[in-house]
Amino acid sequence: RIIALPMPSNPSVTVMTLVGGGLLHETIKTNGISHFLEHMSFKGTHRRPSSKIISHEFAAIGAENNAFTSKEKTGYWAKARAKHFDHILDIVADLYQHPLLPEEEVKKERGVILQEINMYEDLPRRKVQQMLNGILYKGQAAGRTILGLKENILRFKRADFVTYRDTHYIGSKTAVIVAGGISAQEIFKKTARAFADTQKGKALAAPHTKEKQKTPAYIYKHKKVDQTHFVFGFRGYSMKDKRQAAFNLLATILGGESSSRLFHLLREEMGVCYYVGARCEVASDTGVLKIFSGVATDRFLEVIDAVLKEVRTLREDLVLPQELSKAKEILIGGIVMGLESSDDVADWYSDEVFHQPFKTPDMIIKEIRAVTPRDIRTVAQDIFKNAKLNFAYIGPRDATKQLKKIARI
Repeated sequence: RIIALPMPSNPSVTVMTLVGGGLLHETIKTNGISHFLEHMSFKGTHRRPSSKIISHEFAAIGAENNAFTSKEKTGYWAKARAKHFDHILDIVADLYQHPLLPEEEVKKERGVILQEINMYEDLPRRKVQQMLNGILYKGQAAGRTILGLKENILRFKRADFVTYRDTHYIGSKTAVIVAGGISAQEIFKKTARAFADTQKGKALAAPHTKEKQKTPAYIYKHKKVDQTHFVFGFRGYSMKDKRQAAFNLLATILGGESSSRLFHLLREEMGVCYYVGARCEVASDTGVLKIFSGVATDRFLEVIDAVLKEVRTLREDLVLPQELSKAKEILIGGIVMGLESSDDVADWYSDEVFHQPFKTPDMIIKEIRAVTPRDIRTVAQDIFKNAKLNFAYIGPRDATKQLKKIARI
């Protein structure tokens, strides 16, 4: 599919191509291949036989480019002045459709990815998030890491990438989004021509992620660090759920920014942390509200108790109209200001790769405006339950025994 998003007054243009292939499409033996292939796609094509040529060609026109892998999709994009549309379209289409995947580069890139894995292992603020996913979706693809298992990275060969590409990099699972100062007519005509070599095939659906939990779940990792980093995960709603607006507003009220309840409580009143936040993470069939921070270890249990008191308050009491109004303005302001550039606009519509119906910014804003204090409490009462509570933490001291006594709704 081709999605044209003309922005007549915008001087830039972004070309983003997406494939419906990511972590959820992997088995335990292929875990990490989606991300590894993303790296390998920049290692040269027949027309541009090295990564150096590709990077220099982007740089020569002042273009930005990158790629990403998530649970359900992989994306490749480039952004440049609108006058360079033809050029970046040609490069992105080339590396997406015609990667060489040279065996010698596979060997080199292994080292890069292994170091990427090591880097995130050394970052407790990032590692604790993966630990949480592991207990939320234990034994399922969604509970694994996008970077993959080290033993898989060491084992993958060129033939593995070819097999994966032939399965997933096909027209029915591909969406090309072009946003910026280009007319729709020009976008459709030129993009169809540029992506004419995209393979055909039958799309394979990702396995459904199952939500199964009856009691609170906890996981701890010992690490000699100066803080204890933690994250709560409360099972919530998928991207298709009609309660998404209230779900996101609840997270915003709790820890969406510097005037949120938890920021004020933990940082301004208690002085126990530098960072604290709450956010919703959603996929096509799952959703979770995360509350996270890194705090002074000697006050860790005190912090957990304080956080849960705020959670209970949201279950019991209606938020004041002015607090809800503020949260709505934060979300709406983020949407509007987050769509000023062509790459942000392209990314907004990237879920079309799942054949999801379009939701324009105006449609989302309308849903946000309609949420009431009672809607917030209803969602809080639904997700803030012991049977939906998951908790991961990293620090120098194991406090799981005491934690289980207080970490209850």
